[in-house]
Amino acid sequence: MRTYLAATRHPWACFLFLLPLLVAYEVGVVWLGGDQAARLRNGADAWLRWALEVFGARYLVAAPAVVLGVMVIWSWWRWADRPDDPVGTWFGTAFESALFAVVLWQFSRNFGPIIDGLGVKLQITVRTAPAAQILTYIGAGIYEEVLFRLGLFGGLTLLLRAVRIPWAVAWLVAAGAAAAAFAAAHHIGPYGEPMRADYFVFRTAAGLYFTFLFVVRGFGVAVGAHAGYDVLVGVTVT
Repeated sequence: MRTYLAATRHPWACFLFLLPLLVAYEVGVVWLGGDQAARLRNGADAWLRWALEVFGARYLVAAPAVVLGVMVIWSWWRWADRPDDPVGTWFGTAFESALFAVVLWQFSRNFGPIIDGLGVKLQITVRTAPAAQILTYIGAGIYEEVLFRLGLFGGLTLLLRAVRIPWAVAWLVAAGAAAAAFAAAHHIGPYGEPMRADYFVFRTAAGLYFTFLFVVRGFGVAVGAHAGYDVLVGVTVT
């Protein structure tokens, strides 16, 4: 069990789990979206592509190439202790992702009474999504975790450690900042939702949940749980 728990957190195992999700998302968006493919892309994906375009990288594969490049470099750095059973680790990661997605989904379904107890009125309307929109949810799981957990949380943690902040404090500060940024990002830009306390509180809690998974169970599980949760919310009606 200890070997498996360590294996799912290894970058090589995370890369193998992420690769088919990323390929399915990118190919599916182009195939189903055609000339309007950009409309199927989620916010984090669009932000990354915009940033790359600023630096002259306007290629369609630029964004996934950056993600895969980071994972390859990270895997190469840890190549010596890579897992011995990548297939078993992949299926275990998939199972855990589904399990943790259901946990957060079930919490979201019971979030109303909790938030009502805090004096905040909750009004969440969930719509059944078309098949093409499922790709958007998968993309959110990938690119939002890359941006907010791997990038913001991981980068801020390293920065705080560089100035000799204790690990526990660095994790707490970085986790809070990344979760708040994750929640706020849904209200920014022309496609952002109007700011609402209930949405912000829940998404901050969800951000902390994904950060916990990222630290304890690894990047692959965090991506899978995020994508799985988004798909569950998108295809069910509460």
